[in-house]
Amino acid sequence: MARGFRDFILRGNVVDLAVAVVVGTAFTAIVTALVKDILTPLIAAIFKQPDFAKLSVTLNHSQILYGAFLNALISFLLIAFTVYFFVVLPVNSLMARFKKAPPAAPPTTRPCPECLSDIPIAAVRCAHCAQPVPPVAAS
Repeated sequence: MARGFRDFILRGNVVDLAVAVVVGTAFTAIVTALVKDILTPLIAAIFKQPDFAKLSVTLNHSQILYGAFLNALISFLLIAFTVYFFVVLPVNSLMARFKKAPPAAPPTTRPCPECLSDIPIAAVRCAHCAQPVPPVAAS
């Protein structure tokens, strides 16, 4: 039983998942601090409203706290913006540098020496002008 547990824990995808959770948690703290301590105060300075949470409207004796929703929406948009521009784009750019171009497919046609129409490589006669075509040398 202990051996089976050891094999399960040391399996590659379990360790990868554990590392991803730890790094994701640390990254969440960084992004949250960036949004809370830098980006939200910048927006507050622009709109001269440091906290939208107190904004509300009363409708039929019910208070609708749309300010709290605005805070959550702004926080989400800032986090999404931050993740996209500071994580997704740089990682995609980095991955594009290391990605190898797929090998070019060998040509399937060649020009006819008489009429210059495209004909299959293995053709011995042109389908357009009916002229005999020399075979292609095997490479």
